[in-house]
Amino acid sequence: MKNVVITGVSTGIGYACVKVLLTSEFRVYGSVRNQMDAERLQRDFGDRFVPLLFDVTDEGRVRAAAAKVSEYLGTATLDGLVNNAGIEVAGPLAYLPTDDFRQQLDVNLVGPFIVTKAFLPLLGADPARKGNPGRIVNISSASGKIAGPFGGAYAASKFGLEGFSESLRRELILFGIDVVIIGPGAVVTPIWQKSDTGLTERFGETPYAEALATFEEYAAKEGKSGYAAEVIGKAVRHALTAAKPNVRYAIVPNRLTNWIIPQLLPKRTLDRLVARFMGIRRRN
Repeated sequence: MKNVVITGVSTGIGYACVKVLLTSEFRVYGSVRNQMDAERLQRDFGDRFVPLLFDVTDEGRVRAAAAKVSEYLGTATLDGLVNNAGIEVAGPLAYLPTDDFRQQLDVNLVGPFIVTKAFLPLLGADPARKGNPGRIVNISSASGKIAGPFGGAYAASKFGLEGFSESLRRELILFGIDVVIIGPGAVVTPIWQKSDTGLTERFGETPYAEALATFEEYAAKEGKSGYAAEVIGKAVRHALTAAKPNVRYAIVPNRLTNWIIPQLLPKRTLDRLVARFMGIRRRN
């Protein structure tokens, strides 16, 4: 039986990953931030699910969770680590509070750094462990490659995660530990409800009020019409089990218009198209 740690499993993509992996002979150690979620997920998933109680930004709690997983493993290696926990902070960068921007980076970028450091010895960086080296799967986003307006803080965190993953993969060749990126587009998950809402109201006194209304309407539509979270769960399973996984998987609905064309267009052309779509017009 394979053993994998997944962060942020209370809902959404993390929950779906647990559900999918438990059908494939994995034992899953999943992080949540409160005891109620831990008890709920234990009831949902049974004995092969082991809850871990920590916030990814709390280095002490993360290290304690790694010690707990180590006790379960004995001298064996951990087969996988999935850095999934994340939040989305939205708003125009010129008016976004600095604390909000900092929180976005702390959770989505510093968090995976903290978690990865804590679990690397279990994945095979500790030569005393027996078994094949494990794999790290980092959940990025289409926004880790294509940044839209009003999602700058989120895009910054995911662009950073992409760079972190690239460097990490090359460094961990030393230990035989692979790093794979999953970059979802729109997925039907509670992140759309957890992220900042009421943007038009919050930033209504800024020049972006009209464009933000368009953005909120677009985001709500995308949040209802994206892929089911289980699609990402299956991609994670593939990344953990394939003999030769790709270094990155883009799981993007409406792939031609939402992924391929935006990367082929000249940046200035894409700027104009996005601005026109969102109603961002230069003020006279």
